Amino acid sequence: MEASSSSSSSNSKAVSDCEERNWLDLPRDVVSTIFMKLGAMEILINVQRVCSVWRNISKDPLLWRTIDMHNSGDLNDIDYDLGIMCRRAIDYSSGLLLDINIEYFGTDDLLHYITHSTSHLRRLRLACCFSISDEGLCEVAKNLAQLEELDISISNLSSDPLEAIGRSCPHLKSLKFNMESYRHPHMECDEDALAIAQTMPELRHLQLFGNKLTNDGLLAILDGCPHLESLDVRQCFNLNLGGSLGRRCAEQIKDFRLPYDHTDDYPFEVEIDYGLLNEDYPSGTSDIDFLSDGDYDYYEFSGGDSLMVVYMGR
Repeated sequence: MEASSSSSSSNSKAVSDCEERNWLDLPRDVVSTIFMKLGAMEILINVQRVCSVWRNISKDPLLWRTIDMHNSGDLNDIDYDLGIMCRRAIDYSSGLLLDINIEYFGTDDLLHYITHSTSHLRRLRLACCFSISDEGLCEVAKNLAQLEELDISISNLSSDPLEAIGRSCPHLKSLKFNMESYRHPHMECDEDALAIAQTMPELRHLQLFGNKLTNDGLLAILDGCPHLESLDVRQCFNLNLGGSLGRRCAEQIKDFRLPYDHTDDYPFEVEIDYGLLNEDYPSGTSDIDFLSDGDYDYYEFSGGDSLMVVYMGR
């Protein structure tokens, strides 16, 4: 009831402001610009309830080329059916949708609705959408031929949809496939890395936060994605970046985020038991190891909360 009361209060204030400031006299293009800055959730929840003029303006398809359904995951389902709201926004786009962000409430049915409502989608973000399945994403991959950016963060998905996306989306330039920081950091799996390496040769940007890939998987990515400019493998604790692999990463990747790099800018909560990692370190291993390889010097700082590999040409 608090959400309903808050919404009612917000609507009353908006109506009052509309009357006092003569918002209705503003040119349509100015109002549209204001609505674009408000975002999808604010338009769908509040703006459309203010007056019929604003409601009509809010249905302009140009306002819905980007749909950001950002939320914290705690909206009351009784007050807001986010799935219905999202479908309404997609309908308003009239096939012009280019960019959509779904958080917490995505399903296979909604994904099907999105991909059958536009053939122009360039960016798709699915965050914490545990109701989207491997089968659901694999099925719609063929409808995402124009996709350039894909962000799948915190999911139950395997490598199968990655392979389907790679084979169906030749223009894909950016991929984020992020997992929760796992409690058993030394479980190894290169399936995601191999799917990426084998099907996404045009990637420029890749984030694999919390992935279980090993050095073999990373090497496959470096071989299969020759245009890669940025690579984020934070919390990927199976990687050992000393020696020739570390040198190659430093040479090939312009922006390289390492397993123990800080996670302050990561949008999700990070939990990891560093004790589990330290248990596997050999007895007597120094926190600071100096490695020399040809014309490059490597300084590897390991343990605690940071790891940095620095190369210096001579």
